[in-house]
Amino acid sequence: MTEKTRKPPLLTLPILKGSRDLTITRLKRGEDSFTLHYRMTPPLPESGSESLVLPVLEAVDDLGNEYDDRGGAYGTHPDGTCTDGSLSGHPALHPEASSLRVRITWLRGGKETPYDMTLALRP
Repeated sequence: MTEKTRKPPLLTLPILKGSRDLTITRLKRGEDSFTLHYRMTPPLPESGSESLVLPVLEAVDDLGNEYDDRGGAYGTHPDGTCTDGSLSGHPALHPEASSLRVRITWLRGGKETPYDMTLALRP
């Protein structure tokens, strides 16, 4: 039996004052939207926690097309070591765009902490 080959992450950066690492694991294109999949280590607090953290997505491609947040979801990985999540943007990525500038703003306790990154778009 062969082990499934895992693709390398698209990007990893420290966030929230260096308390966590955010790894963008995949960018999935859809017919009318796209989804960024991410992993955060250590995990985010659970939804009942006082220090709930909510991400908001903004994006623009190298052609100037803007994309709006369509929501997302996250939860603690079954082994408890990280949070796995996704954020969706709308509309679908332009087929001729070669890069996507993404801003994820983390909302926590009334404070906004934005992080900017650029992702190469593969056909």
